[in-house]
Amino acid sequence: MDRGKLGYIAELPHGEDLLIEALTGDDRVIIPQLARRFGVADVRNAVKDQPFMASLLYYFGILTQTGRTDFLETILNIPNLVARSLYVERLQERWPATYEDKTRVPELRKQVFRTGDLTPLVAFIEDRYFPILSNRDYRWTNELMVKLAFLTLLFDDRLYMLISETEMDHGYVDLSLIRRLDRRTLPALDLLLEFKYVGLQQITLTGEQVRAKTMDELASLSVVKRELQTAAEQARRYGRALSERYGLSDLRLYAVVGVGLERVVWQAL
Repeated sequence: MDRGKLGYIAELPHGEDLLIEALTGDDRVIIPQLARRFGVADVRNAVKDQPFMASLLYYFGILTQTGRTDFLETILNIPNLVARSLYVERLQERWPATYEDKTRVPELRKQVFRTGDLTPLVAFIEDRYFPILSNRDYRWTNELMVKLAFLTLLFDDRLYMLISETEMDHGYVDLSLIRRLDRRTLPALDLLLEFKYVGLQQITLTGEQVRAKTMDELASLSVVKRELQTAAEQARRYGRALSERYGLSDLRLYAVVGVGLERVVWQAL
C-alpha cells in the first residue's frame, strides 16, 4: 500500500468523496463491477467515476471485496486498520488547512484521551472544522460529517484501535477508541461515541440562530433532546457489549448530536 496512490485518488473529481464513503465502514462503496483495464491510456482517458476509482483502489490493495448486493453489485471495504490509517491520514492532511490549526490538534486530542472532556475539541470543530466541511461539495450533510470530524481529529493508531462501525449487540458502534493491549498502562481512557444529526429545517432555525444559542439551549429543543436520548440508549447498550468483549472496566460513553454543520451538542453518560 502506498499513501501516494490515495493522494492520486483524492485529487480526482469526487475522489475525496470516495475516501469518505469507504471510511463509514458500512459497505457504502458499491459498484456495478470491477474495472479490468488500467494501462497508461486507460488511466489518462477513462472517466474518473466511482467504479473506476474504487477499482483502482482495489487493485492497489487499499480496498477489498467483501461481498455482493442482491443485484450482484460488488461491495468494497477497507481491509484492515493499517489501510484505514492511510485513509484517515489523507483526510487529516486536507483539513484543517492552516498551520496553527494543525499544531493545535495533538493537544486537543491528548486532552480528550486524558480527561474525557470533549469541550475544547467540540469548540475547535465548531469554529474551524465545520466551516471547512460546509464549504466543500459533499453529497452528505448528516451525522456522517460529524462522525468524520471526530474520527479524523481523534485518530491515533499508536495508542488506540480506532474502530468505526464495529458490529456489537445486533447493531454498529459509531466510533470506539480502545487502547491497544501494549498501551493499557498509559493514562488514556477507552471511549465510545454515538452520533446523531438534526438538520436546521427540523428545528426551523437559521445557522446564525443556532450559533447564537448555548449548548444547554440547543439540548432542550425537543428534536435534539430525542436524538440525544436515542444516542445515549445505543451507547449504553453497545458499551456493555464492548466492555465484555475487551474486558474494559471504565469505558467512557458519549452521546453526540450535530445540529446542522454549525454546532455539536454532547453528553457524557
